[in-house]
Amino acid sequence: MRYITQYLGIFLVVLGLTACDQKKEDPKQDQQSAAQRQQQNISLLDGKLTFSLPQDMSDQTGKLGTESNNMHVYANGNGQQAVIVIIGDETQLSLSQLSQKLQDQQRNRDPQLQVVADKSIMLGHTQGQQLDSVVSTNNHSNWSTVVLAKLNNQLITLQISLPADNQSQSQSIASEIVQSIVIH
Repeated sequence: MRYITQYLGIFLVVLGLTACDQKKEDPKQDQQSAAQRQQQNISLLDGKLTFSLPQDMSDQTGKLGTESNNMHVYANGNGQQAVIVIIGDETQLSLSQLSQKLQDQQRNRDPQLQVVADKSIMLGHTQGQQLDSVVSTNNHSNWSTVVLAKLNNQLITLQISLPADNQSQSQSIASEIVQSIVIH
């Protein structure tokens, strides 16, 4: 659990950087539907974890994380959209227990946390847990989707952070990413 807390701290740094950058994305991009966006395929853990990201997100692992500490970071050009993948340690806790602990930690940092959904999902043939929420930092709100899963009892956490200015668009982008996740 201490590793989840450590990585959540890193996520909050990324979230803080996002909140500091108040640049708006091109309005033409806002009108583009998520289905029209080109996707890029990502493969980690020798192909055991695969998912797709919007084409405008690039690997920022060298800037905010390293493969040696099992954290991968993807972000768009202005840093407002980010996906963080953490390959954690083994855990005996259930995914719903981990999700509840995550909610409690987030609520301690953000009393205005709005939990939208906490549900069980399938990632290919693997059970997962999805936590959707709106997180506020420095008077700026972000849509947050956290997906928790286990691979050989090893915790895999995928954190998606998007601006909440257009919540339906952020939900759509996050949903598209989540639907593409497969654990083999």
